[in-house]
Amino acid sequence: MKLVEFLCLLCCMSLSLLISTSQAQTPTDPSEVRALTSIFEQWGISYVTLLDGNPCIGAAVDTTDIENRDFNPGIKCNCSLTNGTCHITQLKVYALNVRGVLPEELRSLTFLTYLKLHQNFLTGPLPAFLGNLSALQTLSVSINALSGPIPPQLGGLRNLRILSFGSNNFSGSLPPELGSLVNLEQMYIDSAGVGGQIPRTFVNLVNMQVLWASNNPFTGSIPDFIGNWTKLTSLRLQGNSFQGPIPSSYSSLTSLIDLRISDLTDVGSSLEFLRDIKNLTVLTLRNNLLSGTIPSNIGEYQQLQRLDFSFNNLVGQIPGPLFNLSSLSYLFLGNNSLSGIIPPEKLSSLLTVDLSYNRLSGSLPSWVAQRNLSLSVVANSLTFDSSNNSVLASGINCIQRNFPCNRGSPRYFSFAINCGGPQKTSTDGTVFEAENSTLGPASYYVQDDRWAVSNIGVFGESFGAPYIQNNLAQASDTLDPELFETARVSPGSLRYFGLGLENGIYNVNLQFSETDQDEGGRTWQRLGRRVFDIYLQGNREIKDFNIRNAAGGAVNRAVQRDFKVQVSENFLEIHLFWAGKGTCCIPVQGFYGPSISAIRVTPDFPPMGSKKNRTGMIVGITLSIGLLSIICAFIILYLRRKRSSGNEEEELLGIDNRLNIFSYAELRTATGDFNSTNKLGEGGFGPVYKGILSDGREVAVKKLLVTSHQGKSQFVAEISTISAVQHRNLVKLYGCCIEGSSRLLVYEYHKNKSLDQVLFGKNALHLDWPTRYSICLGAARGLAYLHEESKPRIIHRDVKASNILLDIELNPKISDFGLAKLYDDKKTHISTRIAGTM
Repeated sequence: MKLVEFLCLLCCMSLSLLISTSQAQTPTDPSEVRALTSIFEQWGISYVTLLDGNPCIGAAVDTTDIENRDFNPGIKCNCSLTNGTCHITQLKVYALNVRGVLPEELRSLTFLTYLKLHQNFLTGPLPAFLGNLSALQTLSVSINALSGPIPPQLGGLRNLRILSFGSNNFSGSLPPELGSLVNLEQMYIDSAGVGGQIPRTFVNLVNMQVLWASNNPFTGSIPDFIGNWTKLTSLRLQGNSFQGPIPSSYSSLTSLIDLRISDLTDVGSSLEFLRDIKNLTVLTLRNNLLSGTIPSNIGEYQQLQRLDFSFNNLVGQIPGPLFNLSSLSYLFLGNNSLSGIIPPEKLSSLLTVDLSYNRLSGSLPSWVAQRNLSLSVVANSLTFDSSNNSVLASGINCIQRNFPCNRGSPRYFSFAINCGGPQKTSTDGTVFEAENSTLGPASYYVQDDRWAVSNIGVFGESFGAPYIQNNLAQASDTLDPELFETARVSPGSLRYFGLGLENGIYNVNLQFSETDQDEGGRTWQRLGRRVFDIYLQGNREIKDFNIRNAAGGAVNRAVQRDFKVQVSENFLEIHLFWAGKGTCCIPVQGFYGPSISAIRVTPDFPPMGSKKNRTGMIVGITLSIGLLSIICAFIILYLRRKRSSGNEEEELLGIDNRLNIFSYAELRTATGDFNSTNKLGEGGFGPVYKGILSDGREVAVKKLLVTSHQGKSQFVAEISTISAVQHRNLVKLYGCCIEGSSRLLVYEYHKNKSLDQVLFGKNALHLDWPTRYSICLGAARGLAYLHEESKPRIIHRDVKASNILLDIELNPKISDFGLAKLYDDKKTHISTRIAGTM
């Protein structure tokens, strides 16, 4: 090296050392030192560099960001902003379980560009003064216990690039002022508690690259303006209350790598918007009322690693190219209406395949024998030979469509399962059978053709998360501790089946306990929320069930829920379903979805073989012999009635929407022979009675006045049409009855009755103005659906307060929406004739 060059290098090194020494000795702004000292004292944090009154000495003073450094709490200063003074520019207090509020002293740190207070137990509101820290580029307060509204003053942080306030207890709506954060690139607001509609001002956030906004009570249509965010690479909108369809504008999001949208309601969507988004590695469109077929160009999505189209209404055959995607590892197509055969060829990269609950037929392809493959074909119409049946495990025939095992020849009356654990015997002597088989992301297990379990789903944040969880639960006075040492968990859909049960009413006892890894009280690990739905026989019995809330917030306390369930085809289904709600990653990654510890199913009737039953059998046989001649006398009459009824039964069974068909005797018993004490009211189309069915469900039974000239086939066709019209603001039609001239409709029953009874003093409920507004808006949504979105479109013609019912949460439900069609005046709906009732 030349002498000149060496001297120049030596001078540069000396100058750098001088600058570094000067920075280390430059004092920090005294007001900032006092503020930081006070903050740390309030939070109980000890930090050695504060002892000499200068937090910048010995702290992170270089130009490296403290995000990925070991300093925690971390402080970074900048001594070049003003002459002779250092200023605190970055502050990180991460996962230290700090308790308390966000102190006023934070407002003094006006040079902050980075503030991360992630994973603590901070309470109280998010202070409005944070909006004055105009230099902030990163603000993160996620995973705390903050509450109250989001302050609109945050809209003043024009330099902000990352905003994170998810997993808190905020309320209210997102302030429109946040639409001014035009430099925002990442926004994480999962499980924040904010609701309402996402402000239209967010259309300005065109630099957004990442938006995670799942598990919030957002309402209205899913925002179409997100289609303008062409830089977006990750979008998550799961478990909200958005209405479909997925906007066609999303086809512009060609930079997307991770897209997760689920749990849309009201209006279905097609997959057409995906045609140009071909760089996706994760694509989840679960439970969105998707219709149509899987895109024919699916073979062009070569980057896909995980694809989930489950719980939709997709039809057609499975495209063969879907099984040839070189990167695809996880494929979920369950709970659709896909038909045809399973593609015969598949790449070895595909490790998980869920094809359950479809209409697939034919035999299994040879690739099902592949090692390390997790495959579910539950509830299809496949055929099995001895070779492929052994591959899938014994009992697969029992859990094909219609669950044929023991149907018509029941052998069992009860069963009990220790979910996720070995066999246990309870204090009352009940044997809870072992259910601790290794169930993967698409798998099942059948026990002696008597009961079965099916699990579907992969934990989106932790692919290695276990499906059996060890618990520390304590039993209550009525529960056995041994049953809560383990629990079966699922990231999506967990079903238990009872096979070959005698028909009748059963008592179903479900026992739960929440695994808790936090024994220290108020720490951030306690902030997780597990939320899922409980279905029995396809009916949702509990929405948004939270085990810890059910236990009153107590740590490690077991709870149980009891149900009465009708078994009519020797088959029972218990379904625990994750609808995208709850926190995803507290206390660990992939901590969400259904969890259950034990199941017990017992008959609510004397089983065959009991002493009481044998006595009844003897009496029954004796009476049968005595009544034999009477029965013979009625045979001829019965045959004549059957001929006169024509094809009524075939017409009823032809309804596509699986409507329940009730007998007149069943409804007469349910309503106490249509007793006047059970009468709920009477309109222009007939009286309505409250009834209780044999399975314990409360219903409203409307006896239609026979004023129509329709035949049975016409009536059945219209009932089929109306049963397909479903909306959250329309009363659900359970079924009907047609016997002779009697025509009855069976609706869901609402205890709060009709709006007119509330408004005019016949009901003790009080409606405040926000609730009245919500009722008006909901009724308008229901009418808009009838008029514009249902097929066929239906004009109500009798909208009034007595035809708007209120459910337990005071949501409006429009009733009688189909009677205008049932009692058509043989004209189009465009009519000047007065319709409806006064």
